[in-house]
Formats: sequence, structure tokens, C-alpha cells
Amino acid sequence: MSLFVSGIDPGWANDVLPFAVASTCQRVEKITCSEIADYVSYDGGPVLIEVMGFGRGVDDLPLLFKPGMLSAAWGVSLRQLAAGFDVEIDEITEWYERVPAPEAFDVTAGHIADGTVAAVRFTVTGMSAGRPVFVMDHITRLREDLCPDWPQPAQPGGSYRLEIEGEPSYRVDVCPSSRRGDHNYAAIAAGAGRVVNALPDVVTAPAGIRTTLDLPMPTGRGLFATTLGAAAVAEEDTPT
Repeated sequence: MSLFVSGIDPGWANDVLPFAVASTCQRVEKITCSEIADYVSYDGGPVLIEVMGFGRGVDDLPLLFKPGMLSAAWGVSLRQLAAGFDVEIDEITEWYERVPAPEAFDVTAGHIADGTVAAVRFTVTGMSAGRPVFVMDHITRLREDLCPDWPQPAQPGGSYRLEIEGEPSYRVDVCPSSRRGDHNYAAIAAGAGRVVNALPDVVTAPAGIRTTLDLPMPTGRGLFATTLGAAAVAEEDTPT
């Protein structure tokens, strides 16, 4: 039996995308993968409140920010990058900042009281030879006007960003959208799609835990509209 675990972030935005773009470089010095998103329409209350701590007091430490949890969640991505680039990680560091709401307001997941957490930023960094080489940077707001000094998404609502410092250097912004919902819906669909579309390669892979480095480069074969057939395309385009 083979097992493959992925998503959009952690997942595709932290491994397939960096590897694909960096394959054109002469030299790579640092890679930063960012999710920059407004979660106002995200309806996962347990994730937002219990795990991430939105709507809770700034002194009430949620699960995500307890020591070691960020490294547990994104450390796999850091180690996968290190393996793919043949870099040794000496240390993984964690940093976070939580910002209170300036006033009470409501989001899809619930009520955000005045003074409770309404914006969060955290980084998980892989250090090598005393310098940061791989950085996972997450900027999450419940209102787009909060923390204007933090990085802004490339499209209203949210985007994923890859920055490569090297020769040549890159900044790549990925802006998911969907006919069925907003950026949050599109991101969830993308995460599911990464896993579902990998199934044929996972089934034929050797037994064990498989990573992106073990599987063929994903191409989305069989997904193009001309191969799906008219009935399947019509069904896909019909809102539910």
C-alpha cells in the first residue's frame, strides 16, 4: 500500500511550484512560499477558532501556536524542499504575530468581538549554515483593511506567492478562482484536486509513504475539456 498526503498549502504551493520554477535557475539562494488570504468567507469554524485562534483573546494561545505545532504542520514541506534541492536544514524556527480586531464584526464562521484576534501572520523557516533558505509565510486576515503593512494578495481576497532569490530571481503569484465560489472555495477545490489527481500515480507507486519527489511530475492528464466529453463539462459547469 502507498500513501501520499498533500493539498494546496502545505502541498502544491510549497513543493511542485517551487521545484518547477527553480528548475530554470542557475543559482538559488532563498525560497519563500506565501499564502496571503482573507478568510472572511471561510466557513470552517473549528479551524478558524479552535486551531488558529481567531475570535479569541490575544493571550489565549490556540493549538496552532503551541510550541512545535507550526513545525509539525509545515516542517514536512521544508524538509521536502531541502531534499529536492540537496540542502541540509540545521534548524526550523517559528514566529507568529496576532492582531486584535479594532471593533466587533461578523464573518461566515462566526462573531469576532472587539479586541479578539482578527489577523494572524506566521512564518516557519528552514535554516542552513545560519541563514534562512526556505520560508513558509502565512498572512491571514478576517478583513482586508487589517494590517495594511503586511503583504497584500495579488487579487482581491487571496493568492499564493512564490519568491525565489537567485539567478534569475522570480516572484510568481497564483490567483485561484472558481465558477462555484470565491477564492476560499477555489483554494479548497485546488487542495482536493491535487490529491485526487495524484491517485493514479500513487496507486502504481511502490508501497510506503510517497512524496512529491517520488511521483511523476503532475500534468493534469485527462482533465482537459476535450478529453472529458461534453456531458462531463456541462455537469462541471453547472453550479451546485
